[in-house]
Amino acid sequence: MATSKKIALAATIVLVIAAIWYLDSLKASPGSNGNGAAPVTINVPAATSSLPSAASSSSTLTLAELAAADQAAGYQPAIEITDPTGFINSSSSFRLANLVGKNVVLLDFWTYSCINCIRTIPYLTAWYARYHADGLEIVGIHTPEFDFEKDYDNVQAAVRQFGINYPVVLDSDYGTWDAYGNQYWPHEYLIDLAGYIVHDQVGEGNYDETEQEIQKLLAQRDEILGVAPAPMPSAPVVVASSSIAGGIMSPETYFGAARNEYLGNGTPGQAGEQSFDLPSSPGANTLYLGGPWSVGQQYAETAGPAEVEYQYEAKGIYFVAGTASDTPITAEVLRDGAPVPASAAGSDIFYQDGKSYVTVSANRLYRLVDDTAPGDHVLELIIPSAGLQAYTFTFG
Repeated sequence: MATSKKIALAATIVLVIAAIWYLDSLKASPGSNGNGAAPVTINVPAATSSLPSAASSSSTLTLAELAAADQAAGYQPAIEITDPTGFINSSSSFRLANLVGKNVVLLDFWTYSCINCIRTIPYLTAWYARYHADGLEIVGIHTPEFDFEKDYDNVQAAVRQFGINYPVVLDSDYGTWDAYGNQYWPHEYLIDLAGYIVHDQVGEGNYDETEQEIQKLLAQRDEILGVAPAPMPSAPVVVASSSIAGGIMSPETYFGAARNEYLGNGTPGQAGEQSFDLPSSPGANTLYLGGPWSVGQQYAETAGPAEVEYQYEAKGIYFVAGTASDTPITAEVLRDGAPVPASAAGSDIFYQDGKSYVTVSANRLYRLVDDTAPGDHVLELIIPSAGLQAYTFTFG
């Protein structure tokens, strides 16, 4: 009997060491930026009832049994963080390998100007507060969409603004993004105690399902580690409805030449200094510029007094923008030719002399409209000077 226990213990140790070695060594070359081999694609099989659990196992679950079940189910080992460019809420020695055999991990790919990511963050922070003491570790992989999101200070400010206390790894060179073959913001991976990816979620939604998976994996962890089961809340995390916008209808619309296919009064994909005239009859879901603009690959910058017009169908409008210098630029915002109604104003709108405005300074997402229900309206921005850099409109 003692010999059998020693063999089982040795097998468990070997599996843990192998998992740590795997995480340490398996680093994919960046691929999505054209810098190497094609990225690995992580495919997570559908949940299977063959996986052992605290509720179904007749004897104490071991790490070796969990790893064997993961392999049999076709789950893939998590890939180690690759070529990080910075760390927030952790030291530079932070590694996923150090969590294998100790923690359940939720890996979240995000970027701070992405409205879909922003709407997911309240759930992540609530789960961290609820389950971290019971063995859940959340790791944010911040992979930028725009160059300004590569700046450490910008990301750190966003982490503070959103109340994020879990570790955030800056992935400015797309090392981890490419290693996972990722394509989406946000994208969450759940990693069990044996270091295998057993659940993933692309985009917003399915929060109750993800929380149930977290609870199941934490129960497995308790049994394997031989600790008393942590009491699990029966009700899922609830986030205030004001934090979630629904009814997305208009498409995400880019100003930069690399992706401005919805530009209606110019040539999509054309960069450089250009002068635009607003149409008399704008089409729906189409971006129109007025006045002088300098169009770059990622954004379009005003080269003097200029305008923007967009007929949208949505509940909310979010504007990713910044300025070319440290000087803020205040633009007038109109909806259907009038000031934005107070009942529909986003949190970045303010009023002066009966008009509605937004002041653009830091590179971030600005909330222009937050209506009570989706509607069909025309948004206009009247920009008084050169230097405003417009990246995207997103809708909710």
